[in-house]
Amino acid sequence: MCDTVVALSDSTKMGVAVFGKNSDREPNEVQLVELVPRLEHDEDYVQCTYVKVPQAKVTYSVLLSRPYWMWGAEMGVNEFGVAIGNEAVFTRLPRDREGLLGMDMLRLALERSKTAEEALHCIIKLLEEYGQGGNCSATGKMYYHNSFIIADPREAWVLETAGRFWVAEKVKGVRSISNALSIEGKGELASKGVVEYAIERGWCKDDSDFNFARCYSDRFYTSIAKGRYRRRFTQEMLEKSRGSVGFNTVAEILRSHSFQEGYAPAKGSMKDICMHAGGITRPSQTAGSLIAVLYDKCPIAWVTGTSSPCISVYKPFFIEGTAPEAGGVYVDADYWWRHEKLHRLLLCSYPKYAPLISAEVREVENFLTRKAVELREGYLNGEVDYAQLVALTKQGLELGKSLDEKWLSQVKPGRCWNPMFRIYWNKVNKSSPLR
Repeated sequence: MCDTVVALSDSTKMGVAVFGKNSDREPNEVQLVELVPRLEHDEDYVQCTYVKVPQAKVTYSVLLSRPYWMWGAEMGVNEFGVAIGNEAVFTRLPRDREGLLGMDMLRLALERSKTAEEALHCIIKLLEEYGQGGNCSATGKMYYHNSFIIADPREAWVLETAGRFWVAEKVKGVRSISNALSIEGKGELASKGVVEYAIERGWCKDDSDFNFARCYSDRFYTSIAKGRYRRRFTQEMLEKSRGSVGFNTVAEILRSHSFQEGYAPAKGSMKDICMHAGGITRPSQTAGSLIAVLYDKCPIAWVTGTSSPCISVYKPFFIEGTAPEAGGVYVDADYWWRHEKLHRLLLCSYPKYAPLISAEVREVENFLTRKAVELREGYLNGEVDYAQLVALTKQGLELGKSLDEKWLSQVKPGRCWNPMFRIYWNKVNKSSPLR
């Protein structure tokens, strides 16, 4: 389960659009961070997770955060400041066993689009031509449809889907999505036949009675996912900060738990934004988190590269089209697992240590945010080269690593009094490299 938010430039304190997303996946599912430079292609097709599609002649530079085993990405931003995040949604339509994953469509759109509107129509075209489908789980079986927030420095769209049907709504000010359809009515744009199909099935009486979220939602799975609750929470937090939203606002949202005072993972729930896995009814956790400041030139993506953003540092990545040092994996599995070892050590002693770790995390982030703004301005003025931007990214990664190593040497495991929570994590740990 996941959550995605956006604040347009007229709602932020610095006059720049800000995007954020948590990616919730299986506890042992490493999420890699890759910065891929702009590339020219002569191959005819690109192999996505399950199906192949025609390749573009040029793909743009993208920063991706993706589960290790799939081609597509949970979230990302490109050199033009286009950012996309997707959400699992559960609808009344059948879930196909083969097709493009929502994550595949997200990556394809980032690689091929200079604006949010271009990315919107790219995803729509892919959806209508290839359909969405395929197993979305690394170790089990998980099938769903997708919704997206698609943003750029000037505008943003919400795109929600059910099978090959879709509706799109232009964002005004601030917007969030979660694991539930949220577009009431028909939006600004809609696929052909989406209203007629709902009328035929008896989901609405006529065109004037049509409501996409009400007509197409699967009530059972949507209720279990608690997506409506989380979307209300994140939307309210954005609305309260309208006009002053910034990096810290979005970070606070993405680090939120359903209750803050005395929070412990054993007491968590599907209502948490920063989610910690806890059993059959809470089988996923936040495996990675991203905040993108969508400047027209040289946007900055802040990524944890690790799970549990509540105790993780957001590190800055600067996205430029042809920078020679931009390629390759920047956050690998070893980096992710080091932090996950700390997270698991904290599961039963979180209230004791998490506030102390969080305070140090924020000190590091204050330094990195000041330095990132300074270096970006110097880069745009020709006073700083790209190597200096990359050096700050590496410094951020090292600072995050140092904090993890420090607390790994100090944290005592504690005792969990919830027997089901203990049993669940014992099972998870047996199948992980940490055993």
